[in-house]
Amino acid sequence: MVADPHGGRLVDQVWSGARRQEGLRRAEKGLAVSLSAAALADVECLATGVFSPLRGFLTEEDYYRVCNRMRLADGTVWSIPITLPVSRDVREGMELGLRDAASGEIVALMEVKSLFAIDPVWEAERVFGTQDQKHPGVSQLFRASRWRAGGPVYLLRKPRRDNFAEYPAYPAETRTLFQQRGWRTVVGFQTRNPVHRAHEYIQKCALEIVDGLFLHPLIGPTKADDIPAEVRMRSYEAILEAYYPRDRVCLGIFPAAMRYAGPREAVFHALVRKNYGCTHFIVGRDHAGVGDYYGSYDAQDLVRSLPVEELGIQPLFFEHSFYCRRCQGMASLKTCPHTEADRLILSGTKVRTMLRSGVTPPPEFSRPEVIRVLLEPLQIKSEQSVGR
Repeated sequence: MVADPHGGRLVDQVWSGARRQEGLRRAEKGLAVSLSAAALADVECLATGVFSPLRGFLTEEDYYRVCNRMRLADGTVWSIPITLPVSRDVREGMELGLRDAASGEIVALMEVKSLFAIDPVWEAERVFGTQDQKHPGVSQLFRASRWRAGGPVYLLRKPRRDNFAEYPAYPAETRTLFQQRGWRTVVGFQTRNPVHRAHEYIQKCALEIVDGLFLHPLIGPTKADDIPAEVRMRSYEAILEAYYPRDRVCLGIFPAAMRYAGPREAVFHALVRKNYGCTHFIVGRDHAGVGDYYGSYDAQDLVRSLPVEELGIQPLFFEHSFYCRRCQGMASLKTCPHTEADRLILSGTKVRTMLRSGVTPPPEFSRPEVIRVLLEPLQIKSEQSVGR
């Protein structure tokens, strides 16, 4: 059996039919706020069970418990504050329309149960461990309104993703899929980067002990210099087709925004994959980190500090892996006896820099099928520049 949802029940607050029409009427009638891309992603995840047991944006009591203790007011483990910035026009007790800023359409209805002001410096220190506004998560926090509305949300319009329509996006879909495949144990892998040799190595190590791998890339808002989701999805398909047993891998999409909260986001990512039905979750080196804000294994240390029975999902911890020239294959500090001079260690950041410079990463780091996909947009851009 796949894992139970966090909190015991999968949230479903997507309205359809006559209920949806009534919700749209009520949302259009009152005050409506425009949602950023990140807030829009949160609304979708809240209503479709991705963020179970949350039924909406955090109330003031839950917010302070999460920031201080990584728990909701009822004691359930939860590590990231999911809040909605609003203007001072919003009042407790009102119904609030939530509008997609890009399209102008009403997408959801919210019951405002709580209205409160936050201190961004205080939150930044507790959630991100820094108030440095060069950190992308801190920067977004400081740019947003300090006023927050909490309460349940009801999704009235799911976003259209024509480029990703073939991939499962919601927990109800993947839980059914895993059961149809007869998978009793499933390991989840979070990524916002292409799958390079190091990722492939730890994924296949995990596949030795479970029935299936859930490759689950985040496709919501990320940093401007991250590789676009459409390109990454093509690279995943390329490597899965060439190097993985397709009957043991499921490729889905994670519609959330990236927060770059390091250790706290690692806990969050594990809980979310539990909602999707995973029984195991890979926590790698510098999970959900950015720059030098977090230590290489801070995320693993935080996840280890939480009782597995409260997480409800088994974390799998991996050392930093690399290609060893003397071993002539992928290895880690646990398996390789050779020196640093024998090891080829590259990060996702270095690979992005190489690609932008027109340098092809070596095959010891990335499969050629992946590199071809990643280079294609750059080649097209170069040809367009020449054509001018």
